[in-house]
Amino acid sequence: MNGKRKDRKIMTQNELFEIALTTDPAQIGHHVQGGYMTGIYPISDDIKAIGPAFTIRLPGTDNAMLYYAMKQAPKGSMIVIDRMGDKRIACLGEMVALSAKTLGMAGIVVDGPNTDTRAIRAMGFPVFSTGRACVTNTFKGLDGEYGVPVNCGGCVVRPGDIVYGDVDGVICAPADQFEELVKAAKAMDANEVRWRENFAEGGYVDKFVNLERLVKEGVKGAIGELSKVE
Repeated sequence: MNGKRKDRKIMTQNELFEIALTTDPAQIGHHVQGGYMTGIYPISDDIKAIGPAFTIRLPGTDNAMLYYAMKQAPKGSMIVIDRMGDKRIACLGEMVALSAKTLGMAGIVVDGPNTDTRAIRAMGFPVFSTGRACVTNTFKGLDGEYGVPVNCGGCVVRPGDIVYGDVDGVICAPADQFEELVKAAKAMDANEVRWRENFAEGGYVDKFVNLERLVKEGVKGAIGELSKVE
């Protein structure tokens, strides 16, 4: 050895996102605890979007804060909107999506419905929502805030968290943990190649997993092994 330490190359966020997009949120979802949104899905099945969260809390029927806050967001952000329980009125339609696209946002996730679905699909901008509505917000300048922790689909999202979604849903993870989650997901991708080959050859899961012991002993068996006194 020459005494020189070989430093690990530090990935940029864009490089990490490029790798993440080659796996799926569901694969990363094997390794998160609570970092996923329920009931929120893309308006088109082919949507896949990732970026750091820019959070907005938007109660009621007022959209002024949404437009104002998006202009403060860094390019490439995933806009995450907490509607504070309102599932009836859409704060997001064609003009909001077009504004976000013009500002260079990566996508929008809203814990509420969207409107103008056909128009948003036509522009190809990533939008994730709880469903559809034909009643929408207007400009009033009454309430709202941004850059604060929010609740979206039952998941706490903090500014800068990494938000990643596709047809199966949306996950969220702290930025400093995301690289390890992606590495774990990519390892599972590689492992699944072996599983598919095994199935194609007529094999079964028990080639890789001790089902006999797992079913009969489960976690209790593992705890028992760990707690044995020498």
